[in-house]
Amino acid sequence: MFVLTIDQIDSRHHDDHVAAAIHDVETRFSTWLTGDPERTAGDEFQVATRRGGVALDIALRFARTEQWSVGLGVGDVTLPLGDSVRAMTGSAFINARDAVNAAKKRPARFALVADPGAVTAQSLDPLIRLLITLRDRRTPEGWELYDLLEGDGHSGDGGGIPVTLTEAAERLGITVQAASQRALTAGLRLDREARDSLGSMLDIEGDRIDP
Repeated sequence: MFVLTIDQIDSRHHDDHVAAAIHDVETRFSTWLTGDPERTAGDEFQVATRRGGVALDIALRFARTEQWSVGLGVGDVTLPLGDSVRAMTGSAFINARDAVNAAKKRPARFALVADPGAVTAQSLDPLIRLLITLRDRRTPEGWELYDLLEGDGHSGDGGGIPVTLTEAAERLGITVQAASQRALTAGLRLDREARDSLGSMLDIEGDRIDP
């Protein structure tokens, strides 16, 4: 199982965004969630899923905003499962707690902690942090194109429906060649390839832990 503990950074000096964040996760990922995500403290919430690629997508989504510390725990859960994450227990939840505490001390705002036997999952921690670090360097223009191509909606344009590079160029009012160069500069193809590979490796590990 994959459990994310996501903690809002400096919540004392900012509006509470936890309820909106939970709604965003439920809207985008409900099909793949195990139980309902829930607020577990004043400024944090937890999400559980059996899909490693989904856990990665959620982690990257919240690491992108620089408003959250994201801890990803990989491990077992106690059966039977509850209806919500607050009704569940197991090493995945303990690992997620340790991970978010570690994430709060890291520039990438992310950490992964896995059971001792989940060597493959644990070895992905620095690679995911490297991907987040590279994404942190992306310009607003690069993210604008990313959101259109991925249907992400962070920039207000996604709406959940990805578009082609040609369609994105038309919406942005630039040539296809300019859009292609922007995608290259932003590393969008490599970003997608890295996410697919990392997600696949997490899924393999998840199948081994939770057949």
